[in-house]
Amino acid sequence: MSLSVRLLLQKVQDTSVTEFILVGLTDNPEIQLVLFVIFLVVYVLTLAGNILIMVTIVRDRGLHTPMYFFLSNLSFIDVCHSTVTVPKMLADFLSTEKTISFGGCVAQMFFLHFFACTEIFLLTVMAYDRYVAICNPMHYLTVMNHKVCLLLAGTIWLGGTVHSLALIGMTINLPYCGPQKVDNFFCDVPPVIKLACTDTYIIEILIVSNSGLISVVCFVVLVVSYGVILVSLRNRFAEGRRKALSTCAAHLTVVTLFLGHCIFIYSRPSTSFSEDKVVSVFFTAVTPLLNPIIYTLRNEDMKRALSKLVGWKVNSEKN
Repeated sequence: MSLSVRLLLQKVQDTSVTEFILVGLTDNPEIQLVLFVIFLVVYVLTLAGNILIMVTIVRDRGLHTPMYFFLSNLSFIDVCHSTVTVPKMLADFLSTEKTISFGGCVAQMFFLHFFACTEIFLLTVMAYDRYVAICNPMHYLTVMNHKVCLLLAGTIWLGGTVHSLALIGMTINLPYCGPQKVDNFFCDVPPVIKLACTDTYIIEILIVSNSGLISVVCFVVLVVSYGVILVSLRNRFAEGRRKALSTCAAHLTVVTLFLGHCIFIYSRPSTSFSEDKVVSVFFTAVTPLLNPIIYTLRNEDMKRALSKLVGWKVNSEKN
């Protein structure tokens, strides 16, 4: 076990608070049952859609390209990202006591930010991949070779780990000795640090400098990258331009949905707004479902590969 992980666990053991109470989305039992059904369907579709994308990419050799390598990473992250919060939320809809242990809360915050930050870096890398493919197509496979793709993938996962460890290290270093109600349906850094028995203004500024700055900088880089791509498409043939625009539109939709939440929540000190929970629902439950829909319905190669996969399964069952 690494030193950093041991220190985090020691902080968990030293706190006087053993559990938190999650306020959730609503106290109305009937509404909770309706929400349980809705989000159960959303979660099942999220798992099915993203796993189907990963299986399709692995089985279809025509999709063994850098773009779909990163897309399979995105699907894997979305499965993990939604699993961090949605199963607990579903269980709480059916429970009268919506509690979570301090250690469980810390784990939820760590993995939430780990997968979220990794996805931000991945979306940035995917924008770079599209930039090279569209603006420098003759050297695309040379620039984005197998070794470079693995190096970029390793870097984004390492970056997510470092970011999350730094954020959680600041959070659990605070004393928690009284209030236990987390004003959300999952543990996140802003509502949790509000429960600390000390002034957290400096920590809030550091969180804004960490999460907020990463979100804003990556968003600017992404917008500039796609702006350059769009300018370069002016002289392309109609068919090639249409396909490239479709791909970029899909990426921009994902970026806007995902980074919009991060900028809204983490680019300001921990001031609660009534919209926070709604935005968080889209961030943790809805966006991971929209990603496979966006990438499959707007992508001709994915639709072709999915048709082949379905046809292969049908033929296998007949035989």
